[in-house]
Amino acid sequence: MPPRWPRKPDRQNDPEFRKLDDRMNFAVHTALFIATNSGVWFFHNFNHPEWSWASQFSLIWGGILIVHFLYISAIADYSNRS
Repeated sequence: MPPRWPRKPDRQNDPEFRKLDDRMNFAVHTALFIATNSGVWFFHNFNHPEWSWASQFSLIWGGILIVHFLYISAIADYSNRS
């Protein structure tokens, strides 16, 4: 049974829902990062050692992921805007 939100979701006026939504987006971002990078490094190590861009790709996307985490954990304001 999927989890249910106890009230109608409203991103603009519900800070708890906004916080949950941001964390779910971060989880999706992390999953895409892991899946994509594992594929890139698999092919880099297995077939294509001339892919010199693989490390830069991982570092740049990892940096963006860290900035995303810093935003949702320290910068985002989840106080009630009303």
